[in-house]
Amino acid sequence: MGTVPISPPVSDGNEGCPHFPAKLASVGTTIFTTMSRRATELGAVNLGQGFPDFEPPARLLELVAHHLGARHNQYAPMAGVPALLEQIAEKIARLQGVGVDPAAEITVTAGGTEAVFAAITAVVHPGDEVVLLDPAFDCYAPAVELAGGRTLRVPLRLPGLSIDFDALGRAITPRTRLVVVNTPHNPSGALIGADDWRRLAALLEGTPALVLSDEVYEHLVYDGKRHVSVLAEPRLRTRAFAVFSFGKVFNATGWKVGYCVAPAELSAALRRVHQFVTFSVSSPVQWALADYLAEDPDWGERLAAFYQARRDRFLGLLAGSRFVWAPSSGTYFQLLDYSAVSDEDDISFCGTLLERHGVAAIPVSHFCGQPPAARVLRFCFAKSDETLELAAERLRRV
Repeated sequence: MGTVPISPPVSDGNEGCPHFPAKLASVGTTIFTTMSRRATELGAVNLGQGFPDFEPPARLLELVAHHLGARHNQYAPMAGVPALLEQIAEKIARLQGVGVDPAAEITVTAGGTEAVFAAITAVVHPGDEVVLLDPAFDCYAPAVELAGGRTLRVPLRLPGLSIDFDALGRAITPRTRLVVVNTPHNPSGALIGADDWRRLAALLEGTPALVLSDEVYEHLVYDGKRHVSVLAEPRLRTRAFAVFSFGKVFNATGWKVGYCVAPAELSAALRRVHQFVTFSVSSPVQWALADYLAEDPDWGERLAAFYQARRDRFLGLLAGSRFVWAPSSGTYFQLLDYSAVSDEDDISFCGTLLERHGVAAIPVSHFCGQPPAARVLRFCFAKSDETLELAAERLRRV
């Protein structure tokens, strides 16, 4: 029975250099990189790493090409191209009913990951506690560790992976600096609604704790539901960082363009980090995004129907398999329960699935501090019909 190693051995920094141990010595190559590499080596169908098969809109590509030749190839302003900041503010006002100062409260970053890192680094000090809701995306905890903070993990509640507010309340202490949330949730697709935000606001009232809300899949919400941002809850708006991604919206994950929205004081703190991490983000891409959003402001809202059809196609193809699921409410990920297939832990079963059956997935335990209660794997359905059909054919034989 084959298994896929989560990461290759990583030096702890002590070989030949005993006085300078490395930071993040226990962290290896991410599971996403590992699974994609092994999928390529084995010729497997890769439903592991979360990137779409689809190209950005043709008009957006034309605009990028235009701005490459329009003398927009030097540093952009540190916080972002003003025209793009204005378009982002207009989008937030339209979708969330919230007014945002584009100059003082929006910062364009090198993807959502940099925004998360800069926000955590800006406000977490040595000894501070940061609460993560498990399963939690894998970039959160390393950023906390680099800042000298300590993570406390609160498991989301089954079924449905909703917030356990009683457990979250017990985790909040005078040392809590930040609560990190994610909606739509990666890996489960679960959503946080207006009532959840109100309960979180009540829980944090009278505390100095801030909120970091990872909302990069904001437009990928299905079955008539809608995305509710932390920005729409007035009691949290003044203490929250909200992170978004153009890569997810425009099928352009390789462009690494995201942004963070926060009140002026928090944005200023984030920018002090951002300016020494990337300083600024691709000028021609920012100009092109600004033009495209002005021309077609509703592009993101049309994504939900497109990706819901992808989800439904994938699940329909799995009919007759031994996997069990509840349809994902958001993101382009679907959890499949394999309890009827195997008693293996999810890491081992991922290896079996890859090496014996030729399909790459992601073990949910990679997102958790403790092994998850359910036997589930994460699959990406942002793929072509041909890819989904081949993957499903192999999964039906498992």
